[in-house]
Amino acid sequence: MATGYILPPEWTPQQAVQLTWPHPDTDWAPRLDTVLSVFARIAREISFREDVLIACHDAASVEVCRKYLHRAGAELARCHLHTVPSNDSWARDHGPITLQNPAGQCKLMDFAFNAWGLKFRADLDNQITRHLYAQGAYGNAALEISGMVLEGGSIEVDGAGTLLTTSACLLSPNRNPQWSAVQIEDALRTQLGVERILWLHSGHLEGDDTDAHIDTLARFCNPHTIAYQSCDDPDDSHFAPLQQMAAELSAFRNRDGKPYHLIPLPWAQAQWDEDGTRLPLSYANFLILNAALLLPTYDDPADGVAQERLQRAFPDREVIPIPCIELARQHGSLHCVTMQLPRSRDRPFTKGTASALV
Repeated sequence: MATGYILPPEWTPQQAVQLTWPHPDTDWAPRLDTVLSVFARIAREISFREDVLIACHDAASVEVCRKYLHRAGAELARCHLHTVPSNDSWARDHGPITLQNPAGQCKLMDFAFNAWGLKFRADLDNQITRHLYAQGAYGNAALEISGMVLEGGSIEVDGAGTLLTTSACLLSPNRNPQWSAVQIEDALRTQLGVERILWLHSGHLEGDDTDAHIDTLARFCNPHTIAYQSCDDPDDSHFAPLQQMAAELSAFRNRDGKPYHLIPLPWAQAQWDEDGTRLPLSYANFLILNAALLLPTYDDPADGVAQERLQRAFPDREVIPIPCIELARQHGSLHCVTMQLPRSRDRPFTKGTASALV
C-alpha cells in the first residue's frame, strides 16, 4: 500500500454514502415495499446533506428506486444510480473501505466479501465495487483489490491510529483461516494505516449473522469516547456477555494512556421474526453523516433514551431517528446497509447513465 494513506473515522467530512437497493430476488422479497420505504427514508436524509450513490440490480430496479426516492422527497439531483447486479443489500460489508492521504486523495480498498464466513451467496456482491469503479462511479479515486476477507462493519477507527474489532469476527475460521491473530493485525496495519488494534472478546447479539460485528456493539464517537450497546436486564441472555464486554471497554486505554469515556446505549425489549428468531436490535448501529447522525429505532421506549444520549455525544450533529425494525427482520440495521465515502480533493464519483433523475 502506498505510504500516507489511512482509514479516516466516520465523522470525517463525507462526499457521499453508498447503498445497494433491495430487489425481488433478495430475501427482502416478502416485505419489499415496506423495506424499500425504509431505504428511501435513509437516502432522503443523506441527500439533504451529501450525495447518495445507489447500486441497483437491473433497469427495473433503477425505475423502482427512482419512484421511491421521489415519493420520499429525496434531493434527486444528489442521488446517483448505477446498474450493478447484487445478491443482497448490506453495503457496509461489500462496499469499498476508503482511505485518505494528507493531500486529500482517496483510495478504495476492495476486500474480499464471502457473506460473513460463507453463510450465504455473495458472488455478485463481491464484485459490486469493481463494477461501480469500471462505470466511473468513484471518479479519480484509486482502487486496490485485497485478497483479505474483511467487512466494513467489523472494524471501527478513531482517526488517531487505533482500530477496534472483535475476535469472534476477525478470527472466524471461515474468513482468513490461514492467518493467525498476529498476521491479521499486521495486515490491518499495512492495508488500513492503523497503528494499534483493540480486541473485544465478549459481546454478541442473538440473530446476528456477522459473528459479532463491532458496529452492532461499540462505536467510536471521537478519539476519546466509545458508545456501546449495554444490557441492564439480568434475566436476558445478553446480560452476562454484554457486561463482560463493558468491562473490557473499561480496561482499554486511549493513545494518551487514559480510560475512554464510555456511553452505555439502552437495551430494547426483545422482538422476534415469524420463525421465532430473535431480532438483533442495536442502537450502536447508527450512521454518522455531515452535520447529522441517523439513529435506528425499534418502536421501543428505549428509542428516546438512545437519541438523548447520542445527542449529547454528538452536540454538533442533529440526531435523526429512523424506524428500522424492517431492517432488523433480515438481521441487520441502519449502519449495515450504508457505506460512507469521505470527501476527496477530487470529486470521488461521477454520474452514471442510470442516474439522470431529473
